[in-house]
Amino acid sequence: MSLLAHVPRQAALRQVALRRTPASSRFLTSEESVPFSYKSKPVFAAKVVGYLVAGFSIPFVAAYYQLSKSGGSS
Repeated sequence: MSLLAHVPRQAALRQVALRRTPASSRFLTSEESVPFSYKSKPVFAAKVVGYLVAGFSIPFVAAYYQLSKSGGSS
């Protein structure tokens, strides 16, 4: 057989291979909504709130520092 006779067959096999998805990836689910365990929900909530407040306040603290450094704020 010539090389040209193999081309359509190889292209068809590639298309079939690309359409297949492994069964393990289709049915992959997580039992937990967070990737770690926590023992106390109130303590976890306090830590999350503290983390978010600290992250949100960084630009304001930086702006205050820059203004106070230049003498623009009291």
